[in-house]
Amino acid sequence: VEEYLVGTCGLTRPQALKASPKLAHLRSAANPDAVLAFLAGLGLSGADVAAVIARDPKFLCAGVDKGLSPIVAGLSGLGLSHSEIARLLLQSPNNFRSRSIVPKLQYYLRLFRSSERLLRAINFNTALLAYKSKVELNVAFLRQCGFGDGDIAKLCSSIPRMVTANMERVRTMVALTEGLGVPRGSGMFRHALSAVAFRDEKHIAAKVDHLKKTLGWSDAEVGIALPKAPFLLAKSSESLQHSSEFLMSEVGLEPADIAQQPVTLCYSLEGRMKPRYYVVKFLKKNGLLKHDPSYYTVFKETEKYFVGKFIYPHKEAAPHLAEDYAASCGGEVPTRFKFT
Repeated sequence: VEEYLVGTCGLTRPQALKASPKLAHLRSAANPDAVLAFLAGLGLSGADVAAVIARDPKFLCAGVDKGLSPIVAGLSGLGLSHSEIARLLLQSPNNFRSRSIVPKLQYYLRLFRSSERLLRAINFNTALLAYKSKVELNVAFLRQCGFGDGDIAKLCSSIPRMVTANMERVRTMVALTEGLGVPRGSGMFRHALSAVAFRDEKHIAAKVDHLKKTLGWSDAEVGIALPKAPFLLAKSSESLQHSSEFLMSEVGLEPADIAQQPVTLCYSLEGRMKPRYYVVKFLKKNGLLKHDPSYYTVFKETEKYFVGKFIYPHKEAAPHLAEDYAASCGGEVPTRFKFT
């Protein structure tokens, strides 16, 4: 068996030594050969086949005609391509050889609304294939919390572990989310739940304290900001520090104003806020703006809108502006953007 695993399946000698006891009962290579042919027919490379067998040696014992082929037919009937089926097999070979995988995938495809999102989630959490009943209970609870199917699909994609977690833990996460002042059913509830997921109350309290110290916010201002931008809790301390310093010291915004528009803290500092700030400051300095725009508006607009509003109209008066803006987006500070 060990020589077959090394010579035919491509396992390393240590992998074969570990796998061979699970296949000691094999007396013929007929079934393993049929399994290898099946895997090759799915388009798996030699390295992929070796990975499957090393991870699940008993896959070589699976029946092809009565087991694996009907499973592939069932998954194809759900709309999965051969490459997607091969990807699923690589992610969890032991679950793949169970016929229950077809009804499980049927349920999950309805939940995730996309085979790509589903396969990506399984890659992060193969427990999805093992604990469908637990997932169904958690999904039912999330619906009670006001989540629509679209929100649940996004939540499952961003945090696959949430739907396989213990129900009490999910309830605790929901309670922590509500404790931030984000009510169930609000548009920000999913984002808030994602921000507190798998973090304890002590960790969240520390993040809130850091926000207060970094931005000089009062409890009331934190209460205003977090329901609007709960994802602030997921931002790194360093990122918050740099963004807040820029907004207050350079742009001149007050902490109370930032609390009213907290999403500003989530924009890229180097790739978005600084370059746009430089453009507007240059235009103001050179008398090219008829109106004084709000920096909140400047930062939040799409790239297409910003270029059309603040760069394109000035291509004759400031022909270098587009080039300078592009350079600043790349991390440079052009000479014309150095203000004294």
